[in-house]
Amino acid sequence: MEINEKLLRQIIEDVLRDMKGSDKPVSFNAPAVSTAPQTAAPAGDGFLTEVGEARQGTQQDEVIIAVGPAFGLAQTVNIVGLPHKSILREVIAGIEEEGIRARVIRCFKSSDVAFVAVEGNRLSGSGISIGIQSKGTTVIHQQGLPPLSNLELFPQAPLLTLDTYGQIALNAARYPKRPSPQPVPTRS
Repeated sequence: MEINEKLLRQIIEDVLRDMKGSDKPVSFNAPAVSTAPQTAAPAGDGFLTEVGEARQGTQQDEVIIAVGPAFGLAQTVNIVGLPHKSILREVIAGIEEEGIRARVIRCFKSSDVAFVAVEGNRLSGSGISIGIQSKGTTVIHQQGLPPLSNLELFPQAPLLTLDTYGQIALNAARYPKRPSPQPVPTRS
């Protein structure tokens, strides 16, 4: 199946433009996918600098953080108001704390967290990715698994704290190193 990326971008732009409550202009004039860890803020409101189309990673010591199309653009906070920038900062820090490199990509093929994560692990040198949905739902996924068969799923976005996102990242970074991570404790 061939995907017409230009048409897909147009559809996403139209949907985001029609979203109620969005007071920020939507533009995809820049390339669609970021391929480097991003923590510096570019000009404007965005905090992710898109540098081109993401390529297949070759390093076994990387974990990809895959975010959906609206993450940090049309939506800038999760379902309980945690800023996407802070979430991403915690996730990058957690991965790097384990001595693994983090790389951030934006997925335009889907906003479903499972499929965003699959796109991430497809490009990850280690085969491990963290998918983060704009509302905050998060998943750790491994290359070769079906989209809905993940390593760890964190579906209760309202209960995830910045510390929890950091713990999720630590676990994701441990998978390429092959130890068995301990489950991330979450509130109920």
